[in-house]
Amino acid sequence: MAENAEMNWYVVHTYSGYENKVKANLEKTVENNGLQDLIAEVQIPIEEVVEIKNNKRRVVPRKRMPGYVLVRMVMTNESWYVVRNTRGVTGFVGTGTKPTPLPDNDYTSLMASIPVTRLDIQVGDEVRILTGLFENFTGRVTDIDTENQKLRITVPMLKRETAIDLDYDEVVRLDS
Repeated sequence: MAENAEMNWYVVHTYSGYENKVKANLEKTVENNGLQDLIAEVQIPIEEVVEIKNNKRRVVPRKRMPGYVLVRMVMTNESWYVVRNTRGVTGFVGTGTKPTPLPDNDYTSLMASIPVTRLDIQVGDEVRILTGLFENFTGRVTDIDTENQKLRITVPMLKRETAIDLDYDEVVRLDS
């Protein structure tokens, strides 16, 4: 192998649901054949998703790019052949028959961990407030601010609607 050959990240397309198997098979093939100087790393971009359902928080891992695996390698005929012929791989992402390396800034943004929150509450739902001054009051969700993880809720008070902003975990949805 040439000493000045450059390691780049490549996106490899797999059968959906086979990402973990492709990663394991490729890592085993690299180890068994001593190809660590050609294929350095295999990763599956995963993000942590916080799900709030019935006021219970759960952290669930989720694949950012289902059906794809990232491989850091030196592109040679041998490394291309090894990756391309790994069980579950359908091909490289690129133009025509030539795989295109993933730019470093794209790799960094793919692997950056940005917490994502999924909420089982929608605009118009009736909710009960769990904490604070309005504890045990019920109100209706009028707006959801996903960026700041806040809910705007209108609560009937003294024959008028009062709008208050609360965090996701300060309310629970009422079952209708």
